[in-house]
Amino acid sequence: MARPALTIALLLKTRDLVEICCQWLPVNRYSPVDLGAVESGQGVVELLSRQREAVDAVVIEQCLLDDKTREALGSEGLLFPAVVVGELMGRVDYHPEEVHLPGDQLEQLGYNVDASIPRFLRQGQKDARPEDGAEQNAMPSMDGSAWKLSSRLQERLGYLGVFYKRDPSRFLANLPPDEQRDLVQSLQRTYRDLLISYFRDPAAANQALESFVNTAFFGDLPITRAVEIHMNLIDDFWKQLRLEGHKNDFLQDYRLALLDVMAHLCEMYRRSIPAEVSLTPAAGERRVLTDPEVAP
Repeated sequence: MARPALTIALLLKTRDLVEICCQWLPVNRYSPVDLGAVESGQGVVELLSRQREAVDAVVIEQCLLDDKTREALGSEGLLFPAVVVGELMGRVDYHPEEVHLPGDQLEQLGYNVDASIPRFLRQGQKDARPEDGAEQNAMPSMDGSAWKLSSRLQERLGYLGVFYKRDPSRFLANLPPDEQRDLVQSLQRTYRDLLISYFRDPAAANQALESFVNTAFFGDLPITRAVEIHMNLIDDFWKQLRLEGHKNDFLQDYRLALLDVMAHLCEMYRRSIPAEVSLTPAAGERRVLTDPEVAP
């Protein structure tokens, strides 16, 4: 039986972004709700406070998240899986489990909302099992309302393994040709952001890397296509530097960026594998295979 679509609250000051976001949120998974024109961080707090029982995740514009708003959202327990739309600045705008996506890369929005939910719920599990020496910059502890959201999401999505359930209809190979082209071009822009920031601003580069990997995983991007994107961009940089009379031998160092992407992709695939099942059950014990979609 199909699960109900999750409600995604759109908190956007730039009104042109509303239609674009709705376009790139798959209707079989998400139901976007425009909460209306938001002019300030205070407006964000008021809207989310009124809608806290209805919202499952948020897409929020970066310009609405100043320090005061972030503090108010945390103190009110208004923490949701989130995609922050705006510049990659390497900072935390809402909470540490947010996902960042520039406004010119919203073709990847649905895939990054997919990724924001397991990130948020994994952090909720860590909060439930505090460990000695926990990091000081962890997400603010969930109050009752946030725990209620976490439980509601788990109930609607299934147990932990389903967080990584991918929708084959949204795999790159299964998209219409024009959507394939748009998605690949968006990924190229993300990867370019990654390369430009890789040595200059590692925190911003990490945000670009996470966005690229989220889309690559949930969109089932072939590894060869990721390598092709890397090589084409490096080739473009090489030609530009040569044209301008600059040295270009340092570009080989950017192979580290590609290795980082592959390592992060491997980690996402590792987390998507269900818990190991013993291959040698005890005598008289019937072995039960774990459903990969509901594995803890």
